[in-house]
Amino acid sequence: MTDLPTLIGTLGVGLLLVAFFLNLFQRTTPESLWYVSMNLVGAGLSCYASWLIGFVPFVVLEGTWAVVAGVALVRLLRKRGAAEG
Repeated sequence: MTDLPTLIGTLGVGLLLVAFFLNLFQRTTPESLWYVSMNLVGAGLSCYASWLIGFVPFVVLEGTWAVVAGVALVRLLRKRGAAEG
């Protein structure tokens, strides 16, 4: 049976790769809510999995990725809110 950190990390990395490939093949854009959300959730899960196994370099990498994606999501939502209001 697969351990929990491996399962969480696989899901996180899977989301990051799906977002990457969708963007690469022009099925989404970096300004898409789906793209930014997949990056945020994928990086967050990957960061948590890295924390669980105690691998600090990837905690830093994925944590930074999640924070940047979170900032991008807030900006995107503010921009959409301003356009609607």
